[in-house]
Amino acid sequence: MKTYRDCWIRVAKTLLSQALAGEPELIESVPTPIEADSFGFAVTLSGDEEGRFAVLLEGAVLESPLLGEGVDQKAGWGELLREVADAAAGELLANAGKKCRVEKLEPVIDEGQVSLSFQLKSSGHAWTLLIHDEVHARPEAAASDSSTVVEPPADTDQATPAGIRPGLELLLDVELEAALRFGCREMSLGEVLDLGPGDVVQLDRQVTDPVDLIIGDKIVACGEVVLVNGNFGLRVTEVAAPRKRLESIRCLF
Repeated sequence: MKTYRDCWIRVAKTLLSQALAGEPELIESVPTPIEADSFGFAVTLSGDEEGRFAVLLEGAVLESPLLGEGVDQKAGWGELLREVADAAAGELLANAGKKCRVEKLEPVIDEGQVSLSFQLKSSGHAWTLLIHDEVHARPEAAASDSSTVVEPPADTDQATPAGIRPGLELLLDVELEAALRFGCREMSLGEVLDLGPGDVVQLDRQVTDPVDLIIGDKIVACGEVVLVNGNFGLRVTEVAAPRKRLESIRCLF
């Protein structure tokens, strides 16, 4: 069974290479002492796996503009590692069925015992990256995983999602186009015609607010945006009841 750490390593190898200049490679190595000027960030996780997961980097990595020229490198690393943490949580859900949420990210200097050591290697450079992993399965989740799975009887009522009236199961394979809505605003025709490259359109929603999953013109779920294998995804936090979801999709009626 995959753990959060397994998912983090897989995601980090992809996203760090994509996001950093020179496409450096993340390679596991033997534990290496890290200089006193190291810095890092730790995330606190909750859900089926919970605890603290910290990443420490040697300070020399800040001397190279891996995140772009004129960018605050340390702040940029914080944003990038938050993306990796969120994407790893999405990977854990997709591959192991475990729900895990990043509650917060905070800067750290030293986390003590090292769980894993990596080298971030680019052309002519190599930087040490250390992992301190205190993430563990929530007791209830661990008990659930170890219990015997009882298959439900294979009858029509069990095979059909609750709340779907007889006959509608024939439509369950119909493909629908879904979209995410981050927010909206009203604009005059003049404002639309004046838009040009580089203009910023401010929406009516904060970055911490949930986004909407739209099918047709109706909201069927809400959640938060995550990264999964370099692609955007939605971690659902609120969803309408099956009957209400069907009633909101006009194309089925």
